[in-house]
Amino acid sequence: MLAAQAAAIAAARPGNTWDAPHDAALRILAQGLIDLGLCQGSVDAVLESESYKRFYMHRTGHWLGMDVHDAGDYKVGDQWRKLQAGMVFTIEPGCYIRPADDVPQALWNIGIRIEDDVAITAQGNEVLTAAAPKTVGEIEELMRA
Repeated sequence: MLAAQAAAIAAARPGNTWDAPHDAALRILAQGLIDLGLCQGSVDAVLESESYKRFYMHRTGHWLGMDVHDAGDYKVGDQWRKLQAGMVFTIEPGCYIRPADDVPQALWNIGIRIEDDVAITAQGNEVLTAAAPKTVGEIEELMRA
C-alpha cells in the first residue's frame, strides 16, 4: 500500500492529469492483489476487467479546500483536469478484504488506507501531512512509545 501511495505522490505534478496519481497507485495495487492471489492474470488484465474493484472500490483521492470534500470538477469536458500549482487534494489508496470462500482466511477483514494531503507546487508537490508514521518500523516504534 505504501508503494502505491508513493507512486501516486510521484505522479502528482503540475501538467499531469488529475487521474495520473490514481493510475499510478492502481497499477501497484493491482500487482499487490495478484501477488496475494486475490486477483489473477497480468496487471493490465486485472485493470481491464476491473477485478481489483472487489478490494479497491474508490478512487485515490479528492479535492481539499474550504470543506473536507471540496467541490470541483475532476474533468473539463471529457478530459481529466490538468494539475497546476495551488491545487490541494488527498492521496489515499486503500485495500479492503472481506471474508469470502476464495480469499485466504488469514486475509479476512483486513483494511488498509494510507492518506496524505498533497499540494501541487510549481516544481512538483508538497506533502502537507508528511509527519504521520507510515512504514511498519515507524508504526511499531510509535506503538512501543
